[in-house]
Amino acid sequence: MNLKGWIELDGVRLSPADVERMLKAGPEPLTRCGGEFLLTWDDCTARDAFGIMPGPVPPGVVCCGGRSVARIAPDPPSCTLEEAIITAVNLRSDEGVVAFSGGVDSGLIAGLADLPCVAVGIEGSDDIIWATKAALMMELDLEVVTPTEEEVAEALARVVRVIPDPANPVEASIATTLFFVAARARELGHTRILAGQGADELFGGYARYLSSPDLAAELERDVADHERQRARDQAVATLHGTYFSMPYLDIRVVRAAQAIPSGEKVCGGVRKRPLRAVAERHIPAEIARAEKKAMQYGSGIWRTIQGLARRNGHRRVAEYLETLL
Repeated sequence: MNLKGWIELDGVRLSPADVERMLKAGPEPLTRCGGEFLLTWDDCTARDAFGIMPGPVPPGVVCCGGRSVARIAPDPPSCTLEEAIITAVNLRSDEGVVAFSGGVDSGLIAGLADLPCVAVGIEGSDDIIWATKAALMMELDLEVVTPTEEEVAEALARVVRVIPDPANPVEASIATTLFFVAARARELGHTRILAGQGADELFGGYARYLSSPDLAAELERDVADHERQRARDQAVATLHGTYFSMPYLDIRVVRAAQAIPSGEKVCGGVRKRPLRAVAERHIPAEIARAEKKAMQYGSGIWRTIQGLARRNGHRRVAEYLETLL
């Protein structure tokens, strides 16, 4: 048996020995399990329900002998959003680092996880300034990574070769930022990186939601599209032998978030209201309420990539990416 990631049942982490004993009864007991895993044994392969862990089979499927034999559909007891987030972070906090920008998404995870944090940004960028301030406020162990332009160019050339949509400038700039997080996590001896992915889609974090004509439909579309983003992020993490762990995409959190009406998530000009309300009970209110730019902009990575494109004779970043491919 080979297990990449981790498996839980009703909020209890299972050891590899526990999993081996469970599989003696066949794959059926696995269908109730949560976690983030790619599991292989005999001629079988199983992958977690949301497909957080990359693998050769579809998300939530158990394949044996080349055919699908079972579906993985964990069904933990219902709980409040706060209980769901606490459980999701606790299940993932035995090892790893937190990808930290000082915003509410990563701030709440960091406040609950008690793990080292990694912040990435060009020297003097908004993210580095704010993450450093937030880490001091929260008394976090923070590693700051400030890549040079040359290092950004090298990272960009590597990520465009592995991400699903390499010619898309936004996708490439996000992937480049995450490249440095994954690299530093590996240097620190960790394979798991707790990250805030999924929070914007579940709780209404994007600025465009403030003027959305049909917020509920837009949130639903964006949650469905998140599988593409996960594939991008994990492809980058794999370059360093790491993976991104996503507490907000825990089944408990997803269910609790989807039970909240969309009008309560974005209202009065405030985005992610339910998440901020939970965060204020665990981290400083200034961090819970903070509005910040997306990682590729706040880190300065996007502006650096724009400069690289111009210096290489291209008016558009997309043209520059094509030359790298």
